[in-house]
Amino acid sequence: MPEKEQEPEKDQEKDRERLAADLAATASQLMRRLRAASPQGSLTPSQRAVLSRLGTEGPATTADLARAELVRPQSMRVILGVLDDLGLVARAPHPTDGRQVLFSLTPAGEDALASVRRSKHGWLTDALDRRLDAGERHRLAEALELLRKLTEE
Repeated sequence: MPEKEQEPEKDQEKDRERLAADLAATASQLMRRLRAASPQGSLTPSQRAVLSRLGTEGPATTADLARAELVRPQSMRVILGVLDDLGLVARAPHPTDGRQVLFSLTPAGEDALASVRRSKHGWLTDALDRRLDAGERHRLAEALELLRKLTEE
């Protein structure tokens, strides 16, 4: 292929790489802002993620949570141990496998999760209202569909 035809392909590849880097950096910054808006400052992001997953998907085993959160079962046991010590999760025997334990949110865990979500959503709603006009909010809503496509498995 002639050199002039290869240049646009290289430019397109650089553009895709730059877009990927910018998107990752912006998503990380947004997550940091959302975490900072949360009143549950003593909880780690991993602990918050487990509370959120239990709140969304219901009771789960250590192995299920470890797979879903992409961590080792040993790491998940540590996370669940802390949440248990804080009274945010409860243990119950697995209904069909006596070797396993199901974890679920306690009322205190549900309250903590609701508080975290209210704070995050409140900060984000305020930021959307203060920083974006109606047209920008509409474009952001359209971009969400593309972002969802990226996160589908």
